[in-house]
Amino acid sequence: MRLIPIIINILIIGLFLYSKLLPYKDKLNPQYKNIFDFFNSIFSPIFNFLKNIVKPFQVGIGLSVDMSQIVLLIIFLMILNFF
Repeated sequence: MRLIPIIINILIIGLFLYSKLLPYKDKLNPQYKNIFDFFNSIFSPIFNFLKNIVKPFQVGIGLSVDMSQIVLLIIFLMILNFF
């Protein structure tokens, strides 16, 4: 039963790296590109679904934050808390 927290922790780390590397995905080495593509295949459908539910949060004039990554992080942390 300790496998689920390990998987959730890997997904949290993957989410962090995904958000940092997304603007540079075309410049990744092939080895890291495969890892990025793996996490992209997991997170991309989730983000597309969440973007329909959670709208961007306006933090300034013409400046908003995409809340889907934060919502997904909160969901992961809540799941992790149950185990």
